[in-house]
Amino acid sequence: MADATRVPIVGGNWKMHGTRSHAAELLHALRAALDGITDIEIVICPPTPWLADATDALSEGTLQVGAQNVHWETEGAFTGEQSAAMLVGTVSHVLIGHSERRHVFGETDEQTNHKFRSVIDAGLTPILAVGELEAEREAGTTEDVLRRQLHAAFEGLRTLPIGTVIAYEPVWAIGSGRAATPEIAQEAASAVRSIVADRFSESTGALIRIQYGGSVNADNASDLAAQPDIDGALVGGASLQASEFASICGAFAHAHRLSEA
Repeated sequence: MADATRVPIVGGNWKMHGTRSHAAELLHALRAALDGITDIEIVICPPTPWLADATDALSEGTLQVGAQNVHWETEGAFTGEQSAAMLVGTVSHVLIGHSERRHVFGETDEQTNHKFRSVIDAGLTPILAVGELEAEREAGTTEDVLRRQLHAAFEGLRTLPIGTVIAYEPVWAIGSGRAATPEIAQEAASAVRSIVADRFSESTGALIRIQYGGSVNADNASDLAAQPDIDGALVGGASLQASEFASICGAFAHAHRLSEA
């Protein structure tokens, strides 16, 4: 069971789905189901065109809004991009290094580092995603991949801001319907925590919150939430269904209450 001092954080990554009217309906349903829950943090990450809509719809409540992407420059001739500075006042969190950014759009470890640091510099909270390909897991190099990705993202940093989140997302599980077993997810989360502790300090490693992402659903959320180093979930497809996402959030809230007992 996770450390009671680490408040779980569940993120809903809508990716590129839905329409503006569907987004409005989903935001309303999520607020009705989840607003006021204090046992966990909940971050909704809609597509960029609806970030302001989400901020308005969730204002003065407990649900927070996150962006799915960011550019590392403060401003410039970067058509179609948005800087961290532009997101200030609209979102609280930003996803960095998601496998789809790395493997579909070809983002490098160096670019992930630039984005990570720009988000921190802007005073926003990064959710840094790391994870291995299926071939890398089969080759037994998962921990090596995680170490490389984390050390690259941390390049140039002396400390990690309080609240920083790391999402372990095995690439082979994302969108496949084939989630990592709780044991596999826990093993990787524990490795992430050790890498962070070695890079910064034991206290940083103990306090960092680690999500699991990759085909999370209402059926497997409780088993994932019961793992000692998993402090939340980064949810893809299931976050587009208010009732299922609420069940996932409820599983992590329940696990946190048990840890405090």
